Order: sequence, then C-alpha cells, then structure tokens
Amino acid sequence: MAQTIGKQQQLNIELGEREAEGIYSNLALISHSPAEFVIDFTRIVPGVPKSKVYARIIMTPQHAKSLLRALKENIGKYETQFGEIKVIHEQNQGGRQIGFVSPQTGKDAEQP
Repeated sequence: MAQTIGKQQQLNIELGEREAEGIYSNLALISHSPAEFVIDFTRIVPGVPKSKVYARIIMTPQHAKSLLRALKENIGKYETQFGEIKVIHEQNQGGRQIGFVSPQTGKDAEQP
C-alpha cells in the first residue's frame, strides 16, 4: 500500500495477513499522561462480566489530535454518502454506560 504524503514524499505501508483480518472492538478505554495517549480496544459480550484488551495503541498527544481530526473528516464523508450515524448508548447490568467512553469522566470520548 503506497500513499503520497505532502508533495514529494511517498510512504510504503505493509499490511500483514494477520493485521488485514482486523480486530472487532465495541469498547475503547482511553487514558493519558502529559506525554502520551493510551487507547485499549476490547469487546464486551452481554452476560459475560470479563473481557480482555485485544489491542493497545500508544501515541503522542499531537498524533491523538490528528487521529481525532481524521476521524471527524471521515465520519463527515461517510454521513454525506450514507446518512447520519445514530449512536445508541447501551447500559450494562450495573447501569454504567458501555461503548467508547473516557474512564476519567465516564462521558463519551467525543462530545460535540
């Protein structure tokens, strides 16, 4: 996979067979320090009180903000083509919200 970055530089990105399969996640736990953001991707299954982290991504605050911008841009393009994405907040048995939330605040990771 090759991408053009800027005007002259080209970056070749290799996608391995295992990585190409992807990992399904319906819960992301996000934490941060002054130097980095840590995003743990997991999935929860109704009736199963335990889960594990399937992938952990660690990035600088600058890269986290760039990721946020790229996600906003791509969600905008998706909604232009397919319509608005409806977000339904689920709750687990303890009444706590489930999904992509910030463990520090308990709120959606991205508030408009």
